[in-house]
Amino acid sequence: MSVLKALARDWLPPVLARWFRQIRGGGIRFEGDFATWAEANNHCTGYDAKEILAKVLTSTLKVKHGEAAFERDSVLFDKIEYSWPVLAGLMWAAARSGGRLNVLDFGGALGSSYFQNRKFLQSLPEVRWNVVEQPHYVDAGRKHIQDEQLRFYKTLEECLAENQPSVILLSSVLQYIESPTDLISKLNKVGALCLIVDRTSFTLHGKDRLVVQKVPAAIYSASYPMWIFSQSEFEKLMSKNWRIVATNISPEGYVRITNDLEFSFQGVLLEACR
Repeated sequence: MSVLKALARDWLPPVLARWFRQIRGGGIRFEGDFATWAEANNHCTGYDAKEILAKVLTSTLKVKHGEAAFERDSVLFDKIEYSWPVLAGLMWAAARSGGRLNVLDFGGALGSSYFQNRKFLQSLPEVRWNVVEQPHYVDAGRKHIQDEQLRFYKTLEECLAENQPSVILLSSVLQYIESPTDLISKLNKVGALCLIVDRTSFTLHGKDRLVVQKVPAAIYSASYPMWIFSQSEFEKLMSKNWRIVATNISPEGYVRITNDLEFSFQGVLLEACR
């Protein structure tokens, strides 16, 4: 079994929309920090994946059919909340490939980012959006969502057998993987020109930290480990294969858990070193 397949068993749906943090008396909370992933995982309750998928599917279908404007983590919005840095990165990647865009959206649920940016993607001569996700998400995506532009794959290898991505999108996913460096090592070999990291947790402390993220039942009942990456160590790791083009603070902004543990959610646009 490949490293990526092993990681896939533990993929979790992306979270942390600004709307969630505005819920009074029951918002997302972070607890810790913990010494190891196993220790953090022991403080987690898990979640009903089938129930979450059902909510995400229902919401995504409404967006696809024009009954709602935007969906994130099963929550529907009547107006699209654009991530302008992500959209700029996608268009920059397309410009470098003659207007053609081939996206590897790793951990992209049922195509939330695709539908979020669909209006702008329609201006490009060629778009192929490839989501690599958990098997049950892929099965649902293939049955109910997939079309000529939006495709779903259960492994990175399966995706690369049919595509040569020009850009990789990691939107609120890297921090929820037990061994993110293994994933980055895999993605370094894809051959993409650009890498977009969005809504990812970073701290100015000199080492990575581990916390438990708890999601209120009003959204879906879940708790699971989350990395807070040392910004300096992350930049050092990425510098072997990528150059940082731009950074931004995500809408979720800054979070303080204790006096010595403050972090922020950020986006990073990188280009491959050639």
